[in-house]
Amino acid sequence: MAVVAQLVERWLVVPDAAGSSPVDRPSSREGHPGSPGSSSTASPVLDVETTSSLDVPWVLIVWNDPINLMNYVVHVFRTYFGYPREEAERLMLLVHHEGRAVVASGPREEMERHAQAMHDYGLTATIAKDVP
Repeated sequence: MAVVAQLVERWLVVPDAAGSSPVDRPSSREGHPGSPGSSSTASPVLDVETTSSLDVPWVLIVWNDPINLMNYVVHVFRTYFGYPREEAERLMLLVHHEGRAVVASGPREEMERHAQAMHDYGLTATIAKDVP
């Protein structure tokens, strides 16, 4: 348990009163990340994880259902996303034959808005992290 406490203390960054910059936690070890004698106040591991999680795009997946007609799905793709007829039909056929299709990708918030719009049109849609 002491090891966990040391790791938490090692990686913990406490904001100052104004909330604009991190304050180093005091440490008895020199050269310890976050100690006053350390040249780096942020962990490179945390920076990489944060950057990589923000860089990963999200995708909107539309799923096949037995209710909506194929022409209606094409209409939704053309109306909402502005796809040309050929692209909308290609995506609709993927939904029909494969059971699903990725119809958009981008930031998570945008994909959540698109998923809600697809639900409003009566289509089944979900979002997921894009697999690199």
